[in-house]
Amino acid sequence: MEELVHLMEVTRAVTLCGAGGIGKTRLAMRLAARVAPGFPGGVRLVELADLEKGQLLGHLRGALGIAGDPRHALAGRRVLLVLDNCEPVIAECAELCSDLLSACPGLTVLATSREPLRMPGETVWRVPPLSLAGEPARSEAVRLFLARATAARPGFELTGEELAQVAELCRALDGLPLAIELAAALVRVLSVRQLADRLDDRFRLLAGGARTAPARQRTLRAAVDWSYRLLSPQERLLLRRTAVFRACWTLDLAEGVCAGPGLPVEDVLPRLCDLVDKSLVVLDGQLAGEARYRLLETVREYALEQLADSGDEPELRGAHLAAMARMGAQFKAVVAPGVSTAWGVMERFVNLFDGLKPEIGAAADWSMAIGGPEVALKLLTDMRYLLVASGRPLGLTGRLDRLLALESPRVRPELRGQATILRGELAVLEGDLATAARCARTGVELCRSSGDVYGEAVGMILQAQSTGEQEPLHLALEAARRSGDSILESFAQGTRANLGLCQGRLHEARRAFEEVLALCERLDNHWGQSTGHIGLAQVARRAGDPATAKRHYESGLRLLRHIDARQQIISCLSGLGRVALDQGDLAEARSRLTEALVLSRDAGLRADIARRLEAWSCLVTAEGDYERAVLLASASVALRGRRPDARTEDVLRPARARLGEQTVSLLWSEGAAMTPDEAVSCALDGELPGPRAEGAPATPAARASRLTARELEIADLVARGLSNRAIADELVISPATAARHVANILSKLGFSTRTQIAAWVIGGR
Repeated sequence: MEELVHLMEVTRAVTLCGAGGIGKTRLAMRLAARVAPGFPGGVRLVELADLEKGQLLGHLRGALGIAGDPRHALAGRRVLLVLDNCEPVIAECAELCSDLLSACPGLTVLATSREPLRMPGETVWRVPPLSLAGEPARSEAVRLFLARATAARPGFELTGEELAQVAELCRALDGLPLAIELAAALVRVLSVRQLADRLDDRFRLLAGGARTAPARQRTLRAAVDWSYRLLSPQERLLLRRTAVFRACWTLDLAEGVCAGPGLPVEDVLPRLCDLVDKSLVVLDGQLAGEARYRLLETVREYALEQLADSGDEPELRGAHLAAMARMGAQFKAVVAPGVSTAWGVMERFVNLFDGLKPEIGAAADWSMAIGGPEVALKLLTDMRYLLVASGRPLGLTGRLDRLLALESPRVRPELRGQATILRGELAVLEGDLATAARCARTGVELCRSSGDVYGEAVGMILQAQSTGEQEPLHLALEAARRSGDSILESFAQGTRANLGLCQGRLHEARRAFEEVLALCERLDNHWGQSTGHIGLAQVARRAGDPATAKRHYESGLRLLRHIDARQQIISCLSGLGRVALDQGDLAEARSRLTEALVLSRDAGLRADIARRLEAWSCLVTAEGDYERAVLLASASVALRGRRPDARTEDVLRPARARLGEQTVSLLWSEGAAMTPDEAVSCALDGELPGPRAEGAPATPAARASRLTARELEIADLVARGLSNRAIADELVISPATAARHVANILSKLGFSTRTQIAAWVIGGR
């Protein structure tokens, strides 16, 4: 309001633009009342919503109570003329206002319209939807819902769960005041949950506005339908065709998908501009350097109905699928062996595909719906580097399973093999190594039988990642070098480096990570360079060189400044947090680990969340919060489906000393039962789990956490009946070392015989 009052002081023509139901008229009335003292000649309101062409001048005379030329009546007076809902007579309105403003120096015009008047001197002010930012209870949209719901049902109050549902409801309604008011009025007969569940049929649901409201505002459908009827035939055509985009699109995509009969490609841009002006299409920032467009969800629902009624939907969805497939093929071409691609080009593809991930999902869904999986499988395998390197499956795991389950003679064995391998690579991201190994075996067999050398090499890299086997990796490296595929070679070297790191072969890991860095520097591949830096940082930290580790983590982070490389960014932030923790800088550690955990949570990366929780348990231990340390350590172990190890014991040992064995066991049980969201809240906000149900058993903190990884291994060998000498031969250590480990195990577990160790191991299984 303050901004608009100032605007009215410095300009003579202001148009409030926005979608139907966004509150333009209400805002104009409030603004006119606020500035009225500055217009001694008065404020005149003229309603134009029900006019037809040729009626404007006569209607204006009637509203002003004059018979002659309005210019004569308004000349020499300081008057504010409020023209509400100019859309039906927009061209006449622009011409008339231009004439009046030229002839009447004291006149100011305040107009409301779904599109600008486009006249000289006009200032267009876009009315935004109600905000949903900040705490839900304090947001504009939720406050309006509560006010209207209370009016409809006195005494209406929201529980904590209902508040979240109302916030989601308001978000689904695009923050449109009309839609929110219509929804809130229904609390007199429906619960909030029922409202949310029925929102898929929003036009039937939100059909009970006030009888005194204009007809176009009594139902949500009437509000949108009124805008649609005012469009030209080409504008209607483009609007319903853009509904095929699930989330957003660019001009190139609109021209590729929406052009066709009745809408030549050269007409797409001007009609798109018209729809933006009419507040039906939203210009929503940029995507990879291109303007990004989207529909309000309510408008999209309406446009989808129109598209279905037109009979053009199958053709449009096919065009959408083809457009996504072309983009996938373009990316595959720029990463082909021997092709030199500047990082700027790669960066554009990374950001483009990241912004269009809902469209990729929609394309895959249509491919399944028509029973033709080959196009979607080709799209996903073409962009495999983007999927795998980003560390985010983008919700495609289930879709890949369903696509692979479809039988189609058009899916060649090599394509099915590569898609199966991609499914395994996504399983690695989710920590499911059993599925990854199974997919690797199947995929390699399919690719090998069809002579697909590239697919076979990718599958062997996956096999090494999921099983730790070295031989497939050597074969993949040889194949990559023979074919001159430097990107594939860098992936193979990265896998070799990670295996070396996990198995304690630090020199081998360092050499392989240095090779990754060198290969990717020659390719100008910032993504791969960051992977090399992260690996070298991990090696340095293991070797006790925190300064070098910090330098590599910071270098990796700088390379990823302009893309959303979530996995690498998380690794860099978490690594910097752990280095700060090693050096005793708890404030820096908390800052970095908070960023890493938030990114992991927002990306929905379960395995990543578990790893970050482990780091957090170390942090809060250093801060002296032993209760939370046990909870987070337990949640991390449970989420990863692993046994506790020596790092877990580093957290539990001081906790036992401070809190006692019984308390730690109770906390361990509660932490293991937490959901990922509860565990993240426990870390970030200090929220502890609620009270245990009465009579619920307390699961003791696993005593395996007291043993080191080597001691756990030896305990398993004891359970198999091996003597100290046999254990020494198995692990290539001295019998004295084996005996010392067994003695440590007996001491830590409080046992006196090897039989007790065996029983404990078997019981744990």
